[in-house]
Amino acid sequence: MAPTREHRLVDTFVALTDILVDDYDVVELLQNLVDSVVDIFDASAAGILLVNQSQELEVLASTSDRSSFLGLLQLDAGEGPCVECFATGRPVSVRDHAEMERRWPTFAAASAESGYASVHAIPMRLRDTTLGSLNLFRESEGALNRDDALAAQALTDVATISILQQRSLEHANLAQQQLQRALDSRIVIEQAKGFLAQTHQIDMDQAFAKLRTHARSNQELLADVARAVVERRLVIP
Repeated sequence: MAPTREHRLVDTFVALTDILVDDYDVVELLQNLVDSVVDIFDASAAGILLVNQSQELEVLASTSDRSSFLGLLQLDAGEGPCVECFATGRPVSVRDHAEMERRWPTFAAASAESGYASVHAIPMRLRDTTLGSLNLFRESEGALNRDDALAAQALTDVATISILQQRSLEHANLAQQQLQRALDSRIVIEQAKGFLAQTHQIDMDQAFAKLRTHARSNQELLADVARAVVERRLVIP
């Protein structure tokens, strides 16, 4: 019997909280989160923006190149629901294209071209520290209902706590260094995706899936696998 939505939600909570008592790969943690929320909250795509040491947002995880592109577009334009969510530390929910167009014309145009009709941004925040935002993109109009909004915020809170585990806000610079390492890892992962896409004649999403499958099968960090591919030390069939 297929798992219910509630079971999937519980499984995601368990997976996130398990990380609190063990070492973990931040990139894989957040990639698993975006993969899970798309399924749980009936979204078409999801992405996570995190702040780097220069206090600038970067795309760290996404379910597709489409959602990654929209994240990057917001950063370049300096506008959009994800940017606003991070700046205010509060959720931003936009139910239709008309509202997007009123608030963020550049983002609205790209969102419509990508086929998204609504977007919901949830802050990755603990007390006064905001690390970034989790963003859900939908191809249908409408806001998240109250229960979904609460569940999405709870998942995001657990992920935020996981990143900040064993670090008080007085030592936030250590957490920031960890996030910077994760953001740096993303660069080599993107390079490996591009390499595999070219050599295997596949798209970027398929290339990323190959990297993750190899890392999981061999219990290696995703960034280490990507680096080995880029440096030609590893050949993935």
